[in-house]
Amino acid sequence: MINIVIIEDNKYMREGWKTILDFEQDLCVIAEYECCEDALGESQLANADVLLLDIQLPGIHGTEGVKIIRDEYPDLSVLMVTIHDDDERIFKALKNGAIGYLSKKISPDELIEAVHIAHNGGSPMSPNIARKVINSFQASKDIDIELSDSEITILKLLAEGCSYKGISKEVFLSVDGVRYHIRNIYNKLEVSNKSEAVAKALRDKLI
Repeated sequence: MINIVIIEDNKYMREGWKTILDFEQDLCVIAEYECCEDALGESQLANADVLLLDIQLPGIHGTEGVKIIRDEYPDLSVLMVTIHDDDERIFKALKNGAIGYLSKKISPDELIEAVHIAHNGGSPMSPNIARKVINSFQASKDIDIELSDSEITILKLLAEGCSYKGISKEVFLSVDGVRYHIRNIYNKLEVSNKSEAVAKALRDKLI
């Protein structure tokens, strides 16, 4: 039997989830709460296998609640179930310990399947949320960019608005030498101009 706790401030949503889940022979909703404070004030989380946790809650928000709950119950699988799918909430919840993130538009069958997946060690996510996660990881993946000390210095001077002539005086190179280094920087960063180079260097914390 998979024991489930629900934390959701919408009474009708709680009752709907409970009805759906309790209908399954191997699922049992053992407790339901309006807020994290109520759940933490009782002992049922210790008996739960899966927690369905809303984000927009009174008092402690779900994104913070998941961290508090996982710190106290590290073996509990926490699924965020919410209408919110903006990047900040998604990644904060996942970073704080959620193992899945579901839209409240999820169908009854999908909800049941997600609970089983979570209990079996998986990380269920609604398709639109999974796409956001993948896109974010692809955009922020570590890029193996190796700049020399001279190139980093020149890139910093570019970011400060120095001209080629001004940079040449700072690094004791000819203007042509500065141009050579800047071309190498552009090639390594895969950019075509100063603005793109500086933006990428700042985003990737190269300078």
